[in-house]
Amino acid sequence: MKSGQVGFLYFLALNAAVRYVTSLDEELADSFLGNFPLENLFDDKGDSHQTVAKFSLRRPSHPDDDLCYIFPGKPDSLAACTFNTASKTFLVIHGWTLSGVFESWMTKLVAALYEREQTANVIVVDWLSSAQNHYVVAAQNTKAVGQEVARFIDWIEETTNMPLENIHLIGYSLGAHVAGFAGNHATNKVGRITGLDPAGPDFEGEHAHRRLSPDDAHFVDVLHTFTRGSLGLSIGIKQPVGHVDIYPNGGSFQPGCNLRGALEKIAKFGIFAITDAVKCEHERSIHLFIDSLLNEQEVAKAYRCSSNDMFNRGMCLSCRKSRCNTVGYNISKVRKPRNVQMYTKTRASMPFRVYHYQLKIHFTSRMNRSELEPLITVSLFGTKGEAENLELQLKEKIATNKTHSFLLVTEKDIGDLLMLKFKWEETSGWSASNMLKMVSSWWSGDSDSSNMEVHKIRIRAGETQQKMVFCVKDPEAKSLTQELTFVKCKAPWRSNSKLTPKRVTLEKH
Repeated sequence: MKSGQVGFLYFLALNAAVRYVTSLDEELADSFLGNFPLENLFDDKGDSHQTVAKFSLRRPSHPDDDLCYIFPGKPDSLAACTFNTASKTFLVIHGWTLSGVFESWMTKLVAALYEREQTANVIVVDWLSSAQNHYVVAAQNTKAVGQEVARFIDWIEETTNMPLENIHLIGYSLGAHVAGFAGNHATNKVGRITGLDPAGPDFEGEHAHRRLSPDDAHFVDVLHTFTRGSLGLSIGIKQPVGHVDIYPNGGSFQPGCNLRGALEKIAKFGIFAITDAVKCEHERSIHLFIDSLLNEQEVAKAYRCSSNDMFNRGMCLSCRKSRCNTVGYNISKVRKPRNVQMYTKTRASMPFRVYHYQLKIHFTSRMNRSELEPLITVSLFGTKGEAENLELQLKEKIATNKTHSFLLVTEKDIGDLLMLKFKWEETSGWSASNMLKMVSSWWSGDSDSSNMEVHKIRIRAGETQQKMVFCVKDPEAKSLTQELTFVKCKAPWRSNSKLTPKRVTLEKH
């Protein structure tokens, strides 16, 4: 498939992007493909050689207005716009657009940057004339726009003697690749590039010089928020393209976004509703970054992990050897030979920070069992509050004689953990008698070969890195469905085979 065709399919995916609504995808694809003159689009060379980027230095008092433009080659424009050569300089680069105007996030990001860095220069890179086009044409224009931004950076460096370590490019969607091309073509490397959900089609799998990559700045950090594919494509790029790549909520689903509802609007109202289909999840990357600027004391943490599945099991909450990092503006610079992939969970709204816990529970039995799929809920009680009835997500069926690890997330800070309540319930399709038969005296200490036992619950708090062990408070608890209370015990966090932990038994009825 030609790159132009891939780009056009992105246009379709951008209008109908969610893999679990297959019928809507196919209907929309057939509709657009049947009515759009493809041959004209593929023959269109665009005006990539005539792209013009404008550089507007916005002011803290008017973050929504372009009151002063800096013109490369005209040093007087720097003075006229009160460019501060001793401060940080941010270049904010937008992405593809249908409306041809700046979206509301631009003002919010500019204001947030000035909120954090009051003496900074926040420059909006305006390439709307080239970005307001068919996606394939806009994507092809990113290189030329990036080269123009690179010439602007070279001129700034030469004219002001500003150290390029002070220059930070922030690019969204296609704008992230514009930033990459700018960094790649600048004579000297800029300090940092932040890619906010870089666009996927036409860039996924491409050579590093044809997309945003770690080579483009001294430090490149990336937030991926909409990598879920549709029609075989992904709106945001899936592959890691920075020194540190963070995938909030796995990089696909974002809490609070109703993508299915957006697709239903498209089916009803047609092309005029397409922005709703991508706005929430794709744009979430911007709002996560804005959040990190405004809520410095509540900044989210991300954790290094080999995969999202492993992260969702709570296996990657360690901060040893730079295994965790700050999400957004205050991220610690990590430059390793390989890309560092990190994961985090978020809330549906700002502030997005949540608190991560790993629960490790070992179920033992004299008979191996692997067919259990209970509903397990946990309530946490701490020095600052509580989080009740949190469901443990089962990534596999509960097996005996095996340690199971779970990720538990709370939306508020409950402080130091003091106590937890644990409840196991049968799920639909299981009768009480069948569950009792299979569990066969869960936590039992008698001689029956099918009895199951739980000795303790080990917990790691991601944000504080505390490791704790909790033991059952009432050894006489005997009801399978009652909540069992666990309190801190003195057992070590790591298991020691030489120690025989106290067993909590549950009698059969």
